Amino acid sequence: MNAVLIALLVLPLLGAALTLAPVFGPDRAVAGRRALRLNSVVTGAVFLLTVALAAGFDHDEPARMQATTDVSWIPALNVRLHLGVDGVSLPLIVLTALLTFLCALYSEKRLPDGEARGGAPDEHSPSPQAFVGLFLLLEVGMLATFAVLDLLLFFLAFEIVLIPMYFLIARWGSGAKAPAANRFILYTLLGSAVMLLGFLLIGSEAGTFDMQALAAAHGNGLSHTTQVIAALAIMVGLAVKAPAWPLHSWLPDAHTAAPTVGSVLLAGVLLKMGTYGLVRVLLPIVPDGTATFAPYLGAFAAVGIVYGSLACLALARPGSKGDLKRLIAYSSVGHMGFVLLGIASLTPVGVNGALFANIAHGLITGLLFFLVGALKDRYGTADLDTLSGATGAALYGRAPRIGALLAFAAVASLGLPGLAGFWGELLAMFGAFDPADGLSRPAFVTYMVLAGLGTLLTAAYLLIVVKRVCMGDPRQPAPVAEVADLRPYEAVSWTPLAALTLVAGLWPALLLGLSDPAVKHLLGGG
Repeated sequence: MNAVLIALLVLPLLGAALTLAPVFGPDRAVAGRRALRLNSVVTGAVFLLTVALAAGFDHDEPARMQATTDVSWIPALNVRLHLGVDGVSLPLIVLTALLTFLCALYSEKRLPDGEARGGAPDEHSPSPQAFVGLFLLLEVGMLATFAVLDLLLFFLAFEIVLIPMYFLIARWGSGAKAPAANRFILYTLLGSAVMLLGFLLIGSEAGTFDMQALAAAHGNGLSHTTQVIAALAIMVGLAVKAPAWPLHSWLPDAHTAAPTVGSVLLAGVLLKMGTYGLVRVLLPIVPDGTATFAPYLGAFAAVGIVYGSLACLALARPGSKGDLKRLIAYSSVGHMGFVLLGIASLTPVGVNGALFANIAHGLITGLLFFLVGALKDRYGTADLDTLSGATGAALYGRAPRIGALLAFAAVASLGLPGLAGFWGELLAMFGAFDPADGLSRPAFVTYMVLAGLGTLLTAAYLLIVVKRVCMGDPRQPAPVAEVADLRPYEAVSWTPLAALTLVAGLWPALLLGLSDPAVKHLLGGG
């Protein structure tokens, strides 16, 4: 199985390198189609490898690192090429491979700049080969982040994703894409630099960067002061990517400007890299430092939940000229607040809820961004006032399948029982209701109440969006005369996300059975 995990990383890297070779032919249009087909083939093969990895995973021992590779890489720094998966990282690896494959299929028919594949690109339009190369390099970084078990390798994988995502926004985005891309990379680079200082402090004090060895020690060999300083640095760096309030301000601009597939991967995977790092690094390696800052993390999480929901309510209000992509970006601030609240509780229940909410958010918000991208393609705008007009956009009448999918994704996002969004938020609130020993229960119960208020506000703004976009009189004038309903390539790209949202909601043990033993192992240090 270790060969499968290595192949997961090598295959997209080779695919990215291939886009630099003159193998696609001299004709620009033909070369672009071949490059996009290569993207689908490579990401499809990677997804099949993740399915094989999941099938070969020993589900009786999800707390044990499996498919491991551990060889010396940089002896002078004691850095090792250490890879492995457990019940925490496996679902995230499968989610990453699935989303990248679906985005690649979607891009075959609709290029990220919004031009249909059959269009006539000129010499100034972005190259499909460049897009594919950056896309595959992005996949390498995302997968590696969840697979590496060395702190410096984790930092390297964390950084690899920044450059491809920067260019996807700056080159293939829309609107104020250059400022949005600049803000994205400046925020995340600064956060990464602070995080690296924490890693170096831990490595210099402990004598190793190996995450498994450090987790097994569970803070032994690191003084309380070292743990507090390292935890603060790492928490700040990861909170930027999470994104935690008030370090979130890069996110709405990045989502608004990013192409559809960029928004899907940004919300579905990149945000998870921050919260995964909190669970993988902070909880087991610097437990004393993490406990010191857990109440503050919980407070910021609770504020983020309410803030994100209020921002969405403001954008959903008629006359506010709210952009739907921006609204969903702010909703991510709120939803990721539940993830951070669960982690801050330092309890198995809360952390399991956080990991479940991670996966649920990736599925649901990925579907939402696909749908909003389709609306923007059809109407030429994602402005809610323009879409809804006087009576509403009437998607139920004009494009009923898209309208039904949008309503489904909205009710999943607001946490309807039986769908994926419910369990993670519920468990995170349970964790806050009874936090770990040493944490102030009155404070965390207050955070839980604020989170409960956030769920009500979330339901309010999502139902407003559904009313304005899906309902209305289809006979009234619209920004466009006819709205095409669900196209075949859109159905192929979106149906798996809708199906998995339902499966995860009805069968939560599918994920919780994997994560629970691994979480208890990380929290206990055993």
